[in-house]
Amino acid sequence: MNLLESIRLALEGIMVSKLRSFLTTLGIVIGIAAVIAVVAIGQGGRAVLMSEMEKIGTNIFAIYVDWRSSKQVTGREFDLSDIEVIKDKVPDVTHLSPRNQSMADARGPKDIKYAQITGVSSDYPYIRKFDMKEGHFFTEADDAGKRRVAVIDEELAGQIFGRVQALGSKVTVGSTPFLVVGVVAKGESALGFSETPSIYIPIGVWQGMFNTRVQMLEGSAGSKEKVDEAMGQAVQVLERRHRMPGKYASESMEQQMQAANKITGVLTLIIGAIAGISLFVGGIGVMNIMLVSVTERTREIGLRMALGARRRDILVQFLIEAVVLCLLGGITGMALGTGGAYLIAKLAKWPPLVSWWTALLAFAFSAAIGVVFGILPANKAAKLNPIEALRRE
Repeated sequence: MNLLESIRLALEGIMVSKLRSFLTTLGIVIGIAAVIAVVAIGQGGRAVLMSEMEKIGTNIFAIYVDWRSSKQVTGREFDLSDIEVIKDKVPDVTHLSPRNQSMADARGPKDIKYAQITGVSSDYPYIRKFDMKEGHFFTEADDAGKRRVAVIDEELAGQIFGRVQALGSKVTVGSTPFLVVGVVAKGESALGFSETPSIYIPIGVWQGMFNTRVQMLEGSAGSKEKVDEAMGQAVQVLERRHRMPGKYASESMEQQMQAANKITGVLTLIIGAIAGISLFVGGIGVMNIMLVSVTERTREIGLRMALGARRRDILVQFLIEAVVLCLLGGITGMALGTGGAYLIAKLAKWPPLVSWWTALLAFAFSAAIGVVFGILPANKAAKLNPIEALRRE
């Protein structure tokens, strides 16, 4: 008996009991659909996350006090004069700004909101690639003169100013009034993240309000290839200036992206493995039904042997039947999983990512399940004694 004839017989056996065949493959359908959907959603989510981080900038970095250092934090690890020294000694650093943050009430003519107050220099919008909706970011002269000017984000402006024009109006932070000189346009996030309402003020004014020294530095390099070198040299300059070797740590956006990529990959693998458990359960279901089928078709097996079928033919027939059952379940599962992944991606506004290797792997895995869980019932059928099989009622 050739392979095509075996497949024909297997399909005939499946079609005789359609409902039972459908219920048998249900576990495989659910397992394959779950694995494909989880992997596709994980890949789509990772692509969106990487895209969002790239928008911020792959050439930016931050330098901060290493909390793992055994040396006590003195508050004198950074100084505003470090900025110009680093920019002078490290040409690859294109922009560098201190960054201090605290929370305070921001009051406008309409409402009061608890907002993040960030003290930075005039380099900051170039590092973070701000898109100004109105006005401009405060200048170097504003920074040096410690003028009480503020740049407010678009969402917060709408909340506390309402219909009143924010640009040129006063916003009160705590008890200190500031003149709004610019409004930062709200960025669109495909992940749906909502950033904390923020106000940016000159670092000198921030230090006067909160009585705190510089907390960290944030900068950008000429390109992402030069980030590591620029970051390392800037740390060396700080260590020499403040005589604090090993006191500083640094991290680039590229490093954060690599860490996020690794985490999302591990999460996808774990969730995919959990979904794969249903495949194992589905395989056991196929094996049970095939064992029942062998018992029900004992006389048929005996008759085929009496007509000349070899034990190998019987084994191949039932093995192919198990494989065909699993492949039908796998193909149905792939269709459902792909459809589910596209639907979820559309609702989440993510790019649907169903890779060809995922579909190919699912197809091969379905066939493998058929072979693994079909071998026992096929072997049982092949070992039947033809005389005893023909006597079976």
